[in-house]
Amino acid sequence: MKGLVFHGPGQSSWQEVPDPGIKDPTDAIVRVDTVTICGTDLHILKGDVPEVRPGTVLGHEAVGEIVEVGNDVRTVRPGDRVLVSCITACGRCRYCREGAYGQCLGGGGWILGHLIDGTQAEYVRVPYADLSVHALPSTLPTEDAVLLADIFPTSYEVGVVNGRVRPGDTVAVVGAGPIGLAAIATARLFSPERIVAVDLAPARLEAARRLGADAVADPREAPDQLVADLTDGLGADVVIEAVGVPESFELCTRMVRPGGHVANVGVHGKPATLHLEDLWIKNVTITTGLVDTHSTPTLLRMAAAGRLPTSSLVTHTFPLDDMEEAYDVFSRAADTGALKVVLGGPRHDVVAVPA
Repeated sequence: MKGLVFHGPGQSSWQEVPDPGIKDPTDAIVRVDTVTICGTDLHILKGDVPEVRPGTVLGHEAVGEIVEVGNDVRTVRPGDRVLVSCITACGRCRYCREGAYGQCLGGGGWILGHLIDGTQAEYVRVPYADLSVHALPSTLPTEDAVLLADIFPTSYEVGVVNGRVRPGDTVAVVGAGPIGLAAIATARLFSPERIVAVDLAPARLEAARRLGADAVADPREAPDQLVADLTDGLGADVVIEAVGVPESFELCTRMVRPGGHVANVGVHGKPATLHLEDLWIKNVTITTGLVDTHSTPTLLRMAAAGRLPTSSLVTHTFPLDDMEEAYDVFSRAADTGALKVVLGGPRHDVVAVPA
């Protein structure tokens, strides 16, 4: 088969790789129909995630069809259409029993495209399949479903839930890429008074408006002052960091009100300064987190009912073989206007030949 292989910082290629096979009785093999590229994949290519070894197939989000299962798999079978979650869960360790699957101690957590070969390939082996894939309703389009593998549960759990968004809040989202936009969409479920989006790219700010942001700002134009003006000087109740650079994190700490929450979602490759000389007196809560995906079943039901604006985030589609072009387009989002790129399409395993 072919897969997108990481060869070290700044180096990757779409190339022949060995087919995956069942290694453990809890494994499933999924034929990949649709994948997407995550901002975390770009961080890996930049060298921000040193645990990823050269030779690893990247990717941790997919929709596909089960083609083989181990003897201990009970909840799915060959032929099932499934969502492959970005998080793998053993279901037995302390963290899994608490629903904190991202911290799994039994060989799970974020492993696909990180510690083992991932989903940006024609087939993928998924460990602990009973808890790590989700059967999909027939009414949910594939392009919508694949966005529930990572960005929607991540934004909802690590941003909105950890940030404790409540009715009437002022919510600021710093970074209007896919994660930030999904945070805006899911924050609206809690009826905040206003949502402020901050980003450098005008196209992303416009997308933020379409998804429900009430005000938008360029980070070079004092968005902390804008938030102060909108809140009579208080600051935002919840600030969600969705970029992953020191400047954006420090901006978040300037925008939050005393007693408010900063929810960090972005993947950081460099240290950020924590200005405790200003924050120690302000009763501010700062949370970090890796998504657990405990919300995925709920979000799947909401998407199937048309309650999540998933399709509006997809700006580019490619055949699976155009993986390298898709990475190029996604990595140059400021120039291309890319929000979420989706790869895949209909397969033709049987070709009808006219008589």
